[in-house]
Amino acid sequence: MDYKQIIEQKILDAHRMKNQLNIWRLQNKKIVFTNGCFDILHRGHAEYLAQAKNLGDVLIIGLNADQSRACNKGPGRPVNNEQARAFMLASLHVVDAVTLFVEDTPYRMIETVQPDVLVKGADYKAEEIVGYDIVTAKGGQVVTISLTEGYSTTSLINKLRN
Repeated sequence: MDYKQIIEQKILDAHRMKNQLNIWRLQNKKIVFTNGCFDILHRGHAEYLAQAKNLGDVLIIGLNADQSRACNKGPGRPVNNEQARAFMLASLHVVDAVTLFVEDTPYRMIETVQPDVLVKGADYKAEEIVGYDIVTAKGGQVVTISLTEGYSTTSLINKLRN
């Protein structure tokens, strides 16, 4: 198998995600979940995802589909389409699976994944994070991670435009 295939196998549809979750659960893996648009990957994303992976054995990313309002941050956004964004995330060593969602929030996906740890950036309050109720009801953790100062997709796009 070549490396491109290895990367592509980490991009899971709903059916494959459920099957993979069953395998990880049988292996008693601690499952970490985060979500976002991840439009143009940068160091801030990489540090955030590395810190998230440190919280468990498996890191799953719920990726906003192109039509998601969370990804629509202005004209021409997202810059990269969902297939390109999923591939880039899946190419990262710390990422075990990427799955797309089209809803405005990842609530249904979090219900399906039932992560042991739910992670978002520290620009959120833990109790306000979508899925907080699901994860804490089963005894899981909701963790906020400090964002790397000086890195954001919006600032990168603005820098490129100027």
